[in-house]
Amino acid sequence: MTTLADIPTPRVFIDLPRVRQNILKMAALASNAGVRLRPHAKTHKSPRIAQWQLDAGAVGISCAKLGEAEVFADAGVADIRLPYPVNPSNAERVTALIDRTRLSFIVDDLGVARQWSSVMRAAGRTLDVLVKVDVGFHRCGIDPASGNAVGMIREVAGLPGLRFCGLLSHAGHGYGAGSEQELEQIARTEAEILGTLAARVRASGVDVREISVGATPTARFIRQQPGVTEMRPGNYVFFDRTQAGLASAAANDCALFIVSTVVSRPAADRVILDAGSKTLSSDGARSFNAAPGYGAVFPSLEAAHADPSFVIERLSEEHATVRVPDACPLKIGDRVRILPNHSCVVANLTDELLGVDGQRVVDRLPVAARGRIF
Repeated sequence: MTTLADIPTPRVFIDLPRVRQNILKMAALASNAGVRLRPHAKTHKSPRIAQWQLDAGAVGISCAKLGEAEVFADAGVADIRLPYPVNPSNAERVTALIDRTRLSFIVDDLGVARQWSSVMRAAGRTLDVLVKVDVGFHRCGIDPASGNAVGMIREVAGLPGLRFCGLLSHAGHGYGAGSEQELEQIARTEAEILGTLAARVRASGVDVREISVGATPTARFIRQQPGVTEMRPGNYVFFDRTQAGLASAAANDCALFIVSTVVSRPAADRVILDAGSKTLSSDGARSFNAAPGYGAVFPSLEAAHADPSFVIERLSEEHATVRVPDACPLKIGDRVRILPNHSCVVANLTDELLGVDGQRVVDRLPVAARGRIF
């Protein structure tokens, strides 16, 4: 029997009972709210985990890039949505994907939509598209308050070769919320913006069948988002230190960790671990309260709670420099667990996820879409 005490480190592992619990809880949340669940697979990049989500009731998955979608289509996923502005230079790949899966993605530029229309007409295909709406994150998406928003959507809906499905948003600014009340208001405002725009579009004679939202921090407020038909949370499958800090998860919901070994103890107040930026990433934690460092350290493999006096102050590529109390008993060779700030990035940094039940390694899940960034 292989355990966490036996494996080479640093390694990324997932607590399988927690993963399955998280999948079922989000599926129940969506079902009880009467919305379709389409998890974002960029968190895990694993066709096996995607299948667990589909088996629990998800209608399909979301992917960040075409490369991810190609991996999941090869694995047999039948419905894939990219909430991402795909450039028409990828026409050949998109056309090939349409023959293997039901594919949809977003547009937020009329010129790009026209190019896709020409591509699809020439290929004799029809492509499902949604118009991305900026609900406050100010990344991609049309301005819903602009005078030409309805006109732009009307023209997209009328383009041959395209099938207009509806509106899509991502309230990414929820990650910067200072309280649960602020997060709830962001979710409410997102639905209000989309609902108002959808009503204007419908009044102009264009059907809006879908209203799709997606973010793990706002997912718990789906009942406060009337009119929404689909939710696309991703991080919920693992959660992480950021989600715990935003009250999206309790500590015992978090399912992805790094097991790391003490490789040096050069000073009483400093411990060096073998998990650097190539394992943990350099992302900071977002939280309602201060969350310093590059992850939360559990001072042993058995520890039930992270020790807030252990702070990962600095990352090199292969080292984590941890400030500890002088009385810290850790010595070279000891093992710790680390809850990362951002599990999506960590999963993309490893070839496989070790599936763990308790301390036992019971499965190995390849991160099949790792590195598929184009």
